[in-house]
Amino acid sequence: MLSLLLEPLNYDFMRCAIAVSVLVGILCPIVGSYLIVQRMALLGDVIAHAVLPGLAIAHFIGIEMLIGAFSFGILSTFVITWIRSQSRVSIDAAMAITFASFFGLGITLLTLFQSRLDLLDLLFGDILSVTWNDVWRTAIISAAILVCVKLFYKELLFFTFDRVGAEASGLPVQWINLGMMAGITLTLIAGMQIIGVILVVSLMVGPATTAFLLVKELHWMMLLGAAIGVIASVSGMYTSYFLDLPSGPTIALIVFVLFLLALLFSPSQGIVIRSLRSTRLRSQRLHEK
Repeated sequence: MLSLLLEPLNYDFMRCAIAVSVLVGILCPIVGSYLIVQRMALLGDVIAHAVLPGLAIAHFIGIEMLIGAFSFGILSTFVITWIRSQSRVSIDAAMAITFASFFGLGITLLTLFQSRLDLLDLLFGDILSVTWNDVWRTAIISAAILVCVKLFYKELLFFTFDRVGAEASGLPVQWINLGMMAGITLTLIAGMQIIGVILVVSLMVGPATTAFLLVKELHWMMLLGAAIGVIASVSGMYTSYFLDLPSGPTIALIVFVLFLLALLFSPSQGIVIRSLRSTRLRSQRLHEK
């Protein structure tokens, strides 16, 4: 058994892939927890696709792609906020419009610039091509974001559950919101350049949602979500290695399986558990009669 666990670690590309999957598996659910409790899970998907024009422009003019991606990721959140504040359009409609527009612009710019950026790599990533430089860069971004979450946890908690109350108490809600959007954007960029849009969104939403079904407090949701993210990432890497499956989709599927188990068997909200309780309650009432 031990030899099976150690076998993938004989290869440097697997060590790099597992290391970065653990980092992203911790970071994404912690940041994603704020999106889940605010019922804005789609925002992560919007930002992940909205950075595409920034990547195309940065690649064309020869600057660091992180700058272009971050700029357009933040811009997309401003566009959503502007549409929402200036009209009766709902937040989900504003996000859908922004998603389609920015993604369409990105595809157009890639065509016009005749960019050599591979769209499939951006969408699906290639975690097995990760280098130790990628691992260290992801570690630095993860550490910076997690330190900020720790330092401003109380302010973020207040803002997340009672934005009006936070504003009334004098907290700089606009800056808090900007900081949160910046953290979400950096998390997505750190992940998508390595594991692709689809997997990073899966890790941002899936483990956090699974934890949401199991616990009630935000800090426990973040911790449990991070643990679930690590379990899904590592088990996905090992499964893909031994069964010769694509790593990213395998991790995404394991995330879904864990969510499905929580949906069915959560002690407080599980479908099966609720059904058993209802059956037991009806049985007790029949016996009482």
